[in-house]
Amino acid sequence: MLTPDSPANKKADLQLTRLRNDNGMIATFMDRGATWLSARVPMRDGSVREALLGCASPSDYAHQSAYLGATVGRYANRIANAQLHGGANTIRLAANQGKHQLHGGPDGFHQRRWQIISQNDSEVEYRLESADGDQGFPGKLRVSLRYRLDNDNTLSIFYHAEVDKPCPVNLTNHAYFNLDGMQGDARQHRLTLNAAQYLPVDGEGIPNAPLTAVEGTSFDFRRAKKVAQDFLQDEDQRQVQGYDHAFLLSAPAGDAAATLWSADDKLKLEVFTSAPALQLYTGNHLAGVPARDGGVYRAYQGIALESEFLPDSPNHPEWPQPDCWLQPGESYQSTTRYKLTALD
Repeated sequence: MLTPDSPANKKADLQLTRLRNDNGMIATFMDRGATWLSARVPMRDGSVREALLGCASPSDYAHQSAYLGATVGRYANRIANAQLHGGANTIRLAANQGKHQLHGGPDGFHQRRWQIISQNDSEVEYRLESADGDQGFPGKLRVSLRYRLDNDNTLSIFYHAEVDKPCPVNLTNHAYFNLDGMQGDARQHRLTLNAAQYLPVDGEGIPNAPLTAVEGTSFDFRRAKKVAQDFLQDEDQRQVQGYDHAFLLSAPAGDAAATLWSADDKLKLEVFTSAPALQLYTGNHLAGVPARDGGVYRAYQGIALESEFLPDSPNHPEWPQPDCWLQPGESYQSTTRYKLTALD
């Protein structure tokens, strides 16, 4: 029998799912990586805009390392030195970014064939099992993921996971947004982030200082500003060639954690999440990634807003957020909603 991540199944035809709503919006997904391929949004003038970066064909996604639209896990973002220090023992993980682990390891969930459990015009549900010791993580993990497209052009992602040994779990989607019709430099978008603190990192993206107030820094997006306004204006950004930092959210319940506007103010994205943090990534290393038009993307052509725990959280219990270690008998549940609104 083929399993979703067996070598034979990885060679099988990719399975695509298209969700549609009454407004004419279409969102497309594939089972490899439970990947969000496309978000086509009807505009007020009758045109349609593609809101995501993506490849020309589903098979091209295997030939890029930018995690375009993929579901990443078991642990999204970085774990320093690919080690977990929970309890009395050190657990060694599979490293895939120098000596560190990024987005779950070299064979993370973005590489797997997820099983489609159910689908209709508005929802698709995927499921994946990860064995004890997979990429070094302890415990057998079962995870389900449901995408739902509502009639107000909101794409919701519902994550659920259970494990039979204590293990950190942190799932996110790595969509890159560009809301412009021509999808040029995404730094011309305006952005708000409902966050009063960010996490500084070193040149490898590893946290190297305590949570820091955004007040008076280039990381203050509490009022809308162009992403380009303060770009590379301080050493924290220059370390990683732009924004690639986690923000600890302070949005009141029901408020957007982030809002992004196209350069022409014709399309708006609002992000609502139950996760404690958002990673803002300005596509600093997108250059050369296969593009939807058959060419390649340039650096800074897309913006990722990844809902998650802070990076390296398994090794920082002192940070003011819920515990990222999932225990047997408990369930990991997280919801993120992306609402796309065409403007006059």
